[in-house]
Amino acid sequence: MPFKEIDEDSHDAMTLVIERASAASKSTWISILVNTLLTIAQISAGIFAKSQGLVADGIHSLSDLIADFVVLFANHHSKKAADEDHPYGHYRFETAASLVLGSLLLTVGAGMLWSAFIKLESPTSVPTVHILALWVSGAALVAKELLFRYMLAVAKRVKSSMLVANAWHARSDAASSLVVGLGIIGNLAGYTIFDPIAALIVGFMVSKMGWEFGWDALHDLMDRSANDKEVLAIRQTILATPGVLGTHDLRTRMMGDMIIVDAHIEVDAAQSVEAGHDIAVIARKNVMQRHRVLNLLAHVDPAQRPDRDHFPVH
Repeated sequence: MPFKEIDEDSHDAMTLVIERASAASKSTWISILVNTLLTIAQISAGIFAKSQGLVADGIHSLSDLIADFVVLFANHHSKKAADEDHPYGHYRFETAASLVLGSLLLTVGAGMLWSAFIKLESPTSVPTVHILALWVSGAALVAKELLFRYMLAVAKRVKSSMLVANAWHARSDAASSLVVGLGIIGNLAGYTIFDPIAALIVGFMVSKMGWEFGWDALHDLMDRSANDKEVLAIRQTILATPGVLGTHDLRTRMMGDMIIVDAHIEVDAAQSVEAGHDIAVIARKNVMQRHRVLNLLAHVDPAQRPDRDHFPVH
């Protein structure tokens, strides 16, 4: 296909990329502001109030702050145009960022678990926390939940898995603040062991989320296909194109939040090569306009060719 056609068909995909980059930058800077304030408040109050749970929650907020800068870095690089070394663009910077986020969460969670286990080995040494810890924990819970709802709304609007990951990172902080708050309440009620138990639970939550994000990103880096629902929708769009009599060997792979598609498109064997090419061009354009597809590589086949993965139009 001529390069001009590829440029024109890619316009919608590039528009989406630019919109997502702008939304990611704005939401991430807001997250940075919130997490900076929370990190300072939680760690300072935790040390003053002698609350291991609140300090652990503050470290979690600090990991969020580091994660935000990772997102900004990936957002800057992922919107770069394709070049000779990266003909499909730089979209996988987002996937790499998700992998870094997962690794960061896993490391922080493991550190929290270790610290909490040490405290639990000598429960009599756990001090009673100051009431200030409860107020700071409550304020942090409200701030993190509001931040999560804002970031998730932005992520869904621009369909960015990286922003979804960062939003749920904020929700994990909200959940951890709730656990820490309950631990502080138990500690103030006379059950001092509740504070390190809360820190232990927070460490487990962070570790679990880190593993899930990292494992998911690793699969995308290994050319995992799009989900079955999206593949079926893409197949239906191809089959709905006038002149397409069937399609087979449809394969997809993730490129950041975008999808690369390869497909064999079946047309009437009696048609000219030019006519078959024109049908493939229209099918490609339809797919790229209706789905988050970065590119579709179409191979034109005569409809009579049998294939076990053949989905003819009935």
